[in-house]
Amino acid sequence: MQKIIFYVAALLCTFLTQIYGQETFEQQAKVIANSITSITTEEKTALKAEVEEINKLLESGTITATQADEKKLKAAEERARNIERRIAAEQAKLDDLVKDQVDGKFLSSTDSSSVNNKKVIIQWDLDDDDFKGWKCKSKSERRTTSQFVFAFGLNNLITDGDSNSLENSDFKTWGSNFFEWGFTFNTRILKENNLLHIKYGLSLMYNNLRPTDNRYFVKDGDVTELQTFDRDLNENKFRNSMVVLPVHLEFDFTPKTVGDDGVSKFRTHKSVRLGVGGFGGLNYQSTQKLRYEEDDIRIKNKQKGDFNVSTFVYGLSGYLGYGSTSLYVKYNLNSLFKDNPIDQNNISLGLRFDLN
Repeated sequence: MQKIIFYVAALLCTFLTQIYGQETFEQQAKVIANSITSITTEEKTALKAEVEEINKLLESGTITATQADEKKLKAAEERARNIERRIAAEQAKLDDLVKDQVDGKFLSSTDSSSVNNKKVIIQWDLDDDDFKGWKCKSKSERRTTSQFVFAFGLNNLITDGDSNSLENSDFKTWGSNFFEWGFTFNTRILKENNLLHIKYGLSLMYNNLRPTDNRYFVKDGDVTELQTFDRDLNENKFRNSMVVLPVHLEFDFTPKTVGDDGVSKFRTHKSVRLGVGGFGGLNYQSTQKLRYEEDDIRIKNKQKGDFNVSTFVYGLSGYLGYGSTSLYVKYNLNSLFKDNPIDQNNISLGLRFDLN
């Protein structure tokens, strides 16, 4: 409990610091954006002046048309190098700012994604009559974004051949739960359509089972079964910890928008989302925790071992929701215990949060 209080206090302190102690992400990003705009304006003005001087030399006969074109091209290349060098410095600031935002040092905003996913492209044109200068354009949002994923909910086992295994479960409904957290990448499949995405990443999953009727798991050779404990248990929890690679085909119904510059922008997690896919990975630890009293002495018994649990885990998963929040379901295709005569498969149902 002390750890939880300390963690909540730290989060609250960080939150208040973000509000009252520093500029927001949007404010600092706007400063950088204005600086980039100033750089492009300065270089464009300077280049225009150089072109005018070259045209005067051409009109006076001091240089030939060929020489004028060469000078214009050289001036354009020099200004392009200037803009690339100066904007690169601002881009580095922006990258650091985005990193700070991902690390949670700024409050999130619905407007931030349209800023932190832009980069500047420099282009210039020449024709037979005059130098037209260069144009500064912005890319639409990146096709690949990243999210932090957190999920929790209920957890249980489905017994093969028993259609009532959940109704007459050997495990407490509300006491058995799961937790998952990890990072994902979300890549838009089609260049000009925002519907289809591939979502993939790395997650840690924790599946907890709390047996009913004062029972616990006992490994007997190649079989693991529930047996009644010889004392009254205050707690009995069996946990499997896994590292998995989830992959989902995501349907994101967030519509694309078109900015004032005519560039299409593809935002995510702003409307209904549906994800279908699966996961695969390793069960790296199985733990059983028992708490009971003996002669007025509180005893905590923590057991670690394989318990005949399947090492490789794989299954199906899906989610449906709006924005960053979804209803989440997972089903393990492999049996929890690899050598038990009857297969029991883990199933989970809960809430999932995909945080940009």
